[in-house]
Amino acid sequence: MFTGIIEEIGRIEKVVRSGSKNSLTISCHKILDDMKLGDSIAVNGICLTVNSFDSKGFTADVMPVTFQKSNLNRSKMGDRVNLERALQLQSRLGGHLVSGHIDGTGIITQIANNENAVEFKIRINSEQRKFMIPEGSICIDGISLTIAELENDFLIVSIIPETIRNTILQYKKAGDEVNIESDLIGKYLYNFLQKTPTNDISLNFLKENGYV
Repeated sequence: MFTGIIEEIGRIEKVVRSGSKNSLTISCHKILDDMKLGDSIAVNGICLTVNSFDSKGFTADVMPVTFQKSNLNRSKMGDRVNLERALQLQSRLGGHLVSGHIDGTGIITQIANNENAVEFKIRINSEQRKFMIPEGSICIDGISLTIAELENDFLIVSIIPETIRNTILQYKKAGDEVNIESDLIGKYLYNFLQKTPTNDISLNFLKENGYV
């Protein structure tokens, strides 16, 4: 589990896509401090497992479905990536609960300055849209953000300067692909409501099942 607060920008040093040897090697510094084999690292919001590391970086296996479902499918040597170590129980939850299991990708269609903030307009599809609400949490390339505006086929997030400086958003441009993970609570609620007849839902029912 992660928080969506990026700790470091890493750089892809090697991409291997060869049958049973799909992997990424990423150079980094800060997150190596207490790294162990088997640790979970969010790479652009994707939970990957460390299978080797040294003083310069780490390597993680990548399943074929992960390449297919994420923007790692187009990753290449030299690309920058957002990195975050797994949440510790004693940590402050500065963002929101992020699983590292993305729902798919979106396309940045517009980047615009709005006073001290930068607004990113991102095209999404109907499968992603059903889990989202205005002012709800969203994870974009591993970054915990708030949805400022939401329509059927796009969302807008407003980014503060500190987030721009400390993430790969500073390098993004219109046309770039980003990983999207919707809020866990929204996905659970959607699944719950799909299986429960609407006329059976009452305030008491929601209280009994821990939703209010």
